[in-house]
Amino acid sequence: MSPLPASAPVINPETAPFWAATAEGQLLVPRCNACGEHYWYPRVLCPYCHSTDTALVRAAGRGTVYSYTVVRKAAGEYAAATPFVLAFVELEEGPRMMTNIVCADPDSVRIGDRVEVLFDDTGAGCALPRFRPVA
Repeated sequence: MSPLPASAPVINPETAPFWAATAEGQLLVPRCNACGEHYWYPRVLCPYCHSTDTALVRAAGRGTVYSYTVVRKAAGEYAAATPFVLAFVELEEGPRMMTNIVCADPDSVRIGDRVEVLFDDTGAGCALPRFRPVA
């Protein structure tokens, strides 16, 4: 099995601090200071109460597989990496993020599996957060 590509994301002013932290091996999630909710994806406006009093806070980097699929046919740079797992991971802080499960046989992944973050360097000053099963 080929490793997954690690293409650099499009970075905008709202997401720049998140991506800078990934280069340091840190997973940050937005937290609303008004209502206390953590949410995903990084943005200034809280999706729960619409406050702009938000901040990025360090996440534990652990969670569980909420849902997943095994991709067996892909296009472009992902074609050589099949099969691979595309998943929603529910972080310990609450939000769910779309990511990949790596370092595991794709057919062994199950809903509820405990996972932890690792970072794939893009070579562009940031890294992609992906998850692996907790040993």
